[in-house]
Amino acid sequence: MNILFLCGDLNNFGGTERVSSIIANGLSDSGYSVCMTSILNGDKPFFPLNDKVKVTSLTNSNARVLYQMPKIIWNLRKLLKDEDIDILIVVDTMSVLFSIPAVAGLPVKHIGWEHFSFNNNLGKKGRSISRQLAARYCDSIVTLTERDKKYWLQGTRHKSQIMAIANPCPFPVQECIEKENTKIVLAVGRLVSQKGFDMLLEAWVKVTKDAPDWKLKIVGDGKEKNNLHNFIIENELTESVEMLGSTDNVKKYYKEAEIFCLSSRYEGFGMVLIEALAFGLPIVSFDCEAGPEEVLEGTGSILVPSNNIDLLASALLDLINDEELRKTISVKSKDKVEKYHPLQIVLQWEKLIESLK
Repeated sequence: MNILFLCGDLNNFGGTERVSSIIANGLSDSGYSVCMTSILNGDKPFFPLNDKVKVTSLTNSNARVLYQMPKIIWNLRKLLKDEDIDILIVVDTMSVLFSIPAVAGLPVKHIGWEHFSFNNNLGKKGRSISRQLAARYCDSIVTLTERDKKYWLQGTRHKSQIMAIANPCPFPVQECIEKENTKIVLAVGRLVSQKGFDMLLEAWVKVTKDAPDWKLKIVGDGKEKNNLHNFIIENELTESVEMLGSTDNVKKYYKEAEIFCLSSRYEGFGMVLIEALAFGLPIVSFDCEAGPEEVLEGTGSILVPSNNIDLLASALLDLINDEELRKTISVKSKDKVEKYHPLQIVLQWEKLIESLK
């Protein structure tokens, strides 16, 4: 069976590109013929792909995608025919605006893969429209959580099969990590409003008053960097907060931390949560849509009502002051993350693909 993944830009260092590459590699290892194509660029995929995975691009122009829409649709349709594609997996339902006309009349099964919360259109009106089209014209919609699946079922006039398949964890479970008394709280993500690092720093002002020997380390970069840096200086946090920028070795920071914190205003899933679980980290997270509740269920980690800075600070202090609780959660975290092992997730994708034959 021939499978094509339609991506935005495989050259990007992003969550969707990462998990798409993991699933593509897994399906290739299982014997499927896999091709990945980018709407833009894609000539130098950031994440490693098997030699058997064919990589193409629909356009190499820097012009706005909207202006290239007819060309992209034409090239996608030609690729579907040339590669004799049986299954098209559209990575991000926004891209069904290209794929729906491209597959018209072709014997191609069409899967829309949603990576964001149904209740958030990320400021793009077209995203809401594309979701409605995907629900009506795709053969299947894949959400990342059961909660988001319910939103799709309730919020669309769907003809599609809608199912939830979680993202795979890119790290194996870390069995033995020596990190006694490092007194580090870790946060990882792009420095953008969505990730809520401004709220985390406000909470940290409260935390550091009662736990002055603990440090907060933030891994990531983005357009909010200067604003966050200024807040750190204005609130005299330079001794207890370290902004580390981007890194290709985030494992180092997971290994040394004792607590992980997610302060996002919203998430489609929360990849950093399952990464933290793999390293046995107890977690404090806002209960934002749509992933944290499901990911952390049964781990003992702490969910805090969304955007409640006081309770975020209080929950961090609860973990800081209870070493035994941290150890208990660590064991449960490693048990939970087995659910997100790539082999388990690829098997779910295989089951979906075979059902569409």
